[in-house]
Amino acid sequence: MSVWRTEKRAAHGPRGMVACQHWRAAEAGAAALAAGGNAVDAAVTAALTLSVVEPWLSGLGGGGFMVRMDRDGAAQVLDFNVASGSRVDPADYPPAGGRDGDWFDWPAVVDDRNLRGWTSVCVPGAVAGLAEALERFGSLTFAEALAPAIAEAEHGLRVDWYTALCLAIDAPNLARCPDAAALFLEDGRAPALPEGTAEIARPWPAKAALLKRLAEAGPRDFYEGESAALLLADLAEGGAPIEAADLAAYRPAWRAPLGARYRDLDLALVPGASGGPALADALGRMTTSIVPGGAADGAHMAACADAIRAAYEVRLRTQPHGGQSCTTHISAVDADGTFVSLTNTLLSRFGAKVVSGRTGLPLNNGMMWFDPRPGTPNAIAPGTRPLANMCPLVAARDGTPVLALGAAGGRQIFPAIAQILSYLADVGMDLETAFHAPRIDASSPLVAVPDTAPADAAGRIARSHKVAVVADTLYPVRFSVPSAVMRAEGGSVGMAHPNHPWSAAVAEPAR
Repeated sequence: MSVWRTEKRAAHGPRGMVACQHWRAAEAGAAALAAGGNAVDAAVTAALTLSVVEPWLSGLGGGGFMVRMDRDGAAQVLDFNVASGSRVDPADYPPAGGRDGDWFDWPAVVDDRNLRGWTSVCVPGAVAGLAEALERFGSLTFAEALAPAIAEAEHGLRVDWYTALCLAIDAPNLARCPDAAALFLEDGRAPALPEGTAEIARPWPAKAALLKRLAEAGPRDFYEGESAALLLADLAEGGAPIEAADLAAYRPAWRAPLGARYRDLDLALVPGASGGPALADALGRMTTSIVPGGAADGAHMAACADAIRAAYEVRLRTQPHGGQSCTTHISAVDADGTFVSLTNTLLSRFGAKVVSGRTGLPLNNGMMWFDPRPGTPNAIAPGTRPLANMCPLVAARDGTPVLALGAAGGRQIFPAIAQILSYLADVGMDLETAFHAPRIDASSPLVAVPDTAPADAAGRIARSHKVAVVADTLYPVRFSVPSAVMRAEGGSVGMAHPNHPWSAAVAEPAR
């Protein structure tokens, strides 16, 4: 039985709204709206700010996806996921003889070379992707969108109790990289807060210098200029399989959205190597197994579990993908009714557990998302984007966008999104109620059922699946971390994950 429960109220405002996992980033995005920016400006500004205030989940050393839909219902998808370097050789990731312990049952790799360290790093796509989004649809310059992030970096990493917790969780891994240890740790441990002190700041001069250089020289400097040279020097010293040509060749890709329908909602999803197809599959199954107008009871949860597990079985046969990862998500809407759903990730917490000392960047461990078995779907290969878990979406009703929704949490993402959509469309919950309602997670062999679920939920699900009843705690994170914005009567409403200490939805200030 849970010993505590946290609650957050939905935010309401007459104009735009930004929701994400850190209130400082949400405020920066809302300020961009107030300055005349649109939803893309807000989402990009928030993402850049998140790279400084919550650097273990996302940042310029990672990649992601964005879905945008304008008020007329026209939607676009931007793929800026990470890509393997041209020197990647599958033989450099040999099986270790055991299994990875996950339900994917992949071979473990010698020395976890695909999970941590410089050999796990892929070409980052975040800088190119965020800049491309602004170039095509934004009204702010890249320098203007960078301004809040630069201010945060010049202040230094804010270490409060939650930052200290996140640093402590990965301190042994971070200690293996001298530059990561110098940035994040004190004598190999998370920094301690002096008694009575709520927050301290750790200097981050290399990150501040990088951001200011990008603001002055432009985003391509990250791939072809002085910033690229600094990053490449660290990649070469660490032994990462990335060359100058890999950075110079990287480009984000605009893609046609994957369309799906759930009840009266038309969904724009990320196609291809993402969580979008699996979400569409699960929702299709839920359309027939869940009766609209019912309650969020045990039968509803069992139907969700069946649909999600069935969708995962299809995904495992056709598109095997990497294990657990940590991400961050931003949902934004502007006063004109344009919606943006943007997910960015370093993959694992702190990514590869390495920091480029010359740029101050924590780097992704994108090789984790490749199957180490040759000849399989998503097998390790050079110059390739791996299959990701990210699943941002925008939903429209009668041709008008009404909802941007996404989540962090690796493979837990699409199960959470499917259930929230069902709570909204089938049960008739409002956004605040849907975010507080218990959700199962059927992304692993044991279906996790929160101890706050209806009394019959675990029993019903156990008729078909193995079940574990768990507490929905801050750590370990048992369930996905969503955020969303919606159009509402008289303006916008936003909601962030109740259990995350920093998450927030912030309304655009009145002009």
